[in-house]
Amino acid sequence: MPAIRSPLAAFLAALAVYSIVAGDRLRAPSSDPHFLAQADAWLHGRLDLERWPAGADDMAVVEHVVLDDGRAVRGRRLLTRDAFHVAGGGEIPLSKVRETTGVEYHVAFPPFPSALFLPMVALFGPAANDVVATVVAAAAAPALLLLVLDRLRACGFVTRPPREDLWFAALLAFGTVLFFSAVQGRVWYTAHVIAVDLCLLYVWASVNGAHPWLAGTCVGLGFLTRAPLLFMFPLFVEEMWRAGRTTEWRRWTAFALPIAAAIGLAAWHNVARFGEASEFGYRYLRVRQQIDIERYGLFSLHYAVRNATAAFALLPETSGVAPFVRVSGHGLALWITSPALILLAAAPPRRRFEYGLWATVAAVGVWTLLYQNTGWFQFGYRFSLDYVVFLVVLIAAGSRPVGALARSLIAVSIAINLFGALTFGRQPQFYRGDQAAYEALVHD
Repeated sequence: MPAIRSPLAAFLAALAVYSIVAGDRLRAPSSDPHFLAQADAWLHGRLDLERWPAGADDMAVVEHVVLDDGRAVRGRRLLTRDAFHVAGGGEIPLSKVRETTGVEYHVAFPPFPSALFLPMVALFGPAANDVVATVVAAAAAPALLLLVLDRLRACGFVTRPPREDLWFAALLAFGTVLFFSAVQGRVWYTAHVIAVDLCLLYVWASVNGAHPWLAGTCVGLGFLTRAPLLFMFPLFVEEMWRAGRTTEWRRWTAFALPIAAAIGLAAWHNVARFGEASEFGYRYLRVRQQIDIERYGLFSLHYAVRNATAAFALLPETSGVAPFVRVSGHGLALWITSPALILLAAAPPRRRFEYGLWATVAAVGVWTLLYQNTGWFQFGYRFSLDYVVFLVVLIAAGSRPVGALARSLIAVSIAINLFGALTFGRQPQFYRGDQAAYEALVHD
């Protein structure tokens, strides 16, 4: 019974804190309810949206045009040259486009959160609330972490007393950028929250290669939530190797099948909407990053320096006049928002399990460093949520007790992220969202 009560208590405590901080946001859907809109479209037999949610950002638009030879095609006008990109591939000189006959609106984000919201939208329709759903999903994270640490303790990977696990649950829930993400309910943050839960389930399932189908399902659904999670497979591979199960082909098959199914489903969905298996719709977004996407692609070494700067070097701006502190729209460095991650320096990998975790961090994290977007607009580096679970587990797997230094760093991390959760999206005076702040990183 104690093993059940602690995760339940962690869930209820996180739910209470997140709900209090979310406050009046809980009364209505967020300003960017893309996943709700997509779920509603599916329920009405559509892949596109009949209308775009009022005030929502990141609109993906497919334009219907008629060419001067009378052909009707779908696609988008390019910004870097006088050409029209045809859905499915190819370009046509813009001079050959005679007229626009209509547009389609699409959600350019992987679809699993929309599928998760289908029952809620079916029950409540337009009254469905993505803020409430995000808060509940986020509250599951510390509870799942306690279950993960309990499982790792049973396998000998965690040797610290169970009472110390609560410090790591608090770190994940309130001492990382999960906190500010949990109380938003908007499309980007909802995806991050769901991804954190999937990462936790994946770690639990991967230990000893014991639950390959669940581990593979988490990778597949992770890909359908946050694409970089397709690459979190190293931990499962390492655990199969460590447990001496490399020749157990049924386990490998059970792991691979749900991943293949997820990739196939994504490819079908993308082809049905944009004519290309790898196109989720990002190239159809009407956003300021579109010029870079056309020039360099979604992933490129061109973006590495600016993304590394956002992840590891951005400091708050300070001044002697109110509000005294301001955060760039690109956010704050990881070690600023979560100084407790410095504890990783005192927990070098000692076992193959820990090397597997680090390999997973590297395999997932490299894609965020090569991505066309820093995460703008954010309090802290939100893309770290793709791998922060593995970092917290690495700290917990260390042998050092949670002493005064560790408790202090976790407490400071919580205080910093409480500030972000309370102010982000509510008190713009603390954030720089102007063009100069944007260009500070994205232009050479």
